[in-house]
Amino acid sequence: MENVVEVKNLTHYYGKKLVYENLNFNIKRGSIFGLLGKNGTGKTTTINILNGFLKPKAGHCYVFGEDSYNLSPETKAKVGFLIEGHIQYSFMNIKQIEKFYSAFYPKWKKEPYYELMAKLKVTEDQKISRMSCGQRSQVALGLLLAQDSELLILDDYSMGLDAGYRRLFLDYLEEYAKSESKTIFITSHIIQDLEGFLDDCVIMDYNSVLLSMPISEFKERFRKYSFNVNGDKIEMHKDNVVKNFEQIKNKIVIYSFDEIEQIKRYLGQKQIHFSEIKEMPMTLEDAFIGITGKY
Repeated sequence: MENVVEVKNLTHYYGKKLVYENLNFNIKRGSIFGLLGKNGTGKTTTINILNGFLKPKAGHCYVFGEDSYNLSPETKAKVGFLIEGHIQYSFMNIKQIEKFYSAFYPKWKKEPYYELMAKLKVTEDQKISRMSCGQRSQVALGLLLAQDSELLILDDYSMGLDAGYRRLFLDYLEEYAKSESKTIFITSHIIQDLEGFLDDCVIMDYNSVLLSMPISEFKERFRKYSFNVNGDKIEMHKDNVVKNFEQIKNKIVIYSFDEIEQIKRYLGQKQIHFSEIKEMPMTLEDAFIGITGKY
């Protein structure tokens, strides 16, 4: 099967409030897929639908070919899920919690768990309650990997973690996924950590999807241009060329998928007199803000 997850025309409401309409994307086997967006755009809703916790108002979500709202026990066993908050049962120690979780998973492999614990330099009798937030996140990751699931779903893994632990989390997760041919579905609002990590992504806005493409293509094609204008504030709107824009006094910044010569022709057609136009370098986070906006 080429796709582990297939989302087709997914539509959901909370009461009369639209979350999104006609959401479509696929997650390829063995890939690392990111569902990105600001808080409140429907990332966790999508994960809840995918796990069968919610039934969408319209459309379908398939996991390993089965409807997500009616997954068989065999298919559920292929999915590992890490939610916000990371871990419960903090009265247990490192060894006790591994033994506790292992009883629920027939394919349990404890080696990834204890390898990660060794990196943390914690002893087996150390209680979860006495660990830092970052250390607890690694315990949760180790327990997730030990399940030996084919699809790993991580909902905002970065909650409460400093930069070092976020990096450790992703580095170990990527190494494991590639070596074991696992598929990962991850959400986050801390975009800079995911540069070089994701294969494909969907970027969501309120009630809509802004982008769905391989992350390398997005980084290659999406551009930021700055130029100067004379006079007062100019009239500019989002359209097929300009995906977003900012103006501070006489300096304009626009974001677009078009080349600079196309931008020059566009500005000429709009009768916008400009000077010193140039393309600006961007990180993945810059590009994310460029397409979603700062507010």
